[in-house]
Amino acid sequence: MVATYEVFAIRYAHLERTARHNFVGGDEHDGPMPLDYYVWAIVNAERTIIVDTGFDQESARHRGRQLVRPVAEGLKAIGISPDEVEHIVISHMHYDHAGNHDLFPRARYHLQDAEMAYCTGRCMLDPAVGGVFDAGAVAAMVHRVFEGRAQFHDGDGEIAPGITVHKVGGHTRGMQVVRVNTARGWVVLGSDTAHFYANLELDRPFPIFDDLAAYVQAQRTALQLASSPQHFIPGHDPLVLAYYPGARAGLEGVARVDLAPRSRK
Repeated sequence: MVATYEVFAIRYAHLERTARHNFVGGDEHDGPMPLDYYVWAIVNAERTIIVDTGFDQESARHRGRQLVRPVAEGLKAIGISPDEVEHIVISHMHYDHAGNHDLFPRARYHLQDAEMAYCTGRCMLDPAVGGVFDAGAVAAMVHRVFEGRAQFHDGDGEIAPGITVHKVGGHTRGMQVVRVNTARGWVVLGSDTAHFYANLELDRPFPIFDDLAAYVQAQRTALQLASSPQHFIPGHDPLVLAYYPGARAGLEGVARVDLAPRSRK
């Protein structure tokens, strides 16, 4: 039998903003539509794998984000010691997904060949593209490569039994999603293939992408990999915490997305 896992969505930061910032072409209603920032933990008795590593207080201050719980504290709240983590999947190298390298001294980082070429190549000369990356985090990943602590994938790959990565592109050149076998079926951690459920359900892309056609296809691919649309987890939607059960009583900001979601009305 294929291994199954618990999957945690751990909120670490927040940004108040309105809907016009979250869709290509804006939004004529432009009501409140904030972003939450997450890292994810995939856990069973044999292994723990982290998906994305967030940003720290300095980056939050520089970019005007609210750090609600540092990543290390969020992981420790569910019994994970960052300095013992051995495998991390980086969905893509944007600043909010690839920082905090100093927290994980033992980790091997899994990322796509295309993403590393993208974030160290000529596209970064364009401020509109390079500005969504953090040069320090990119440089840190270069150091991981020279330390032998990076593992590259070119397309689909297996991280462990029941955990696979799939290159989809679109949002960035080497964007990848993570497919996880759980007791309720195959959950896809979509990261920024869709920031919000609404980007999918309204067929309205988020306005940061490398290739719009590839972005649309990435969403289709991610949904095909999931057992159902209810098994797809978007990258920044506060509704993730509303829909899914909490990790434990009294712990805010951490949801179990391997469990069935509450009814969506």
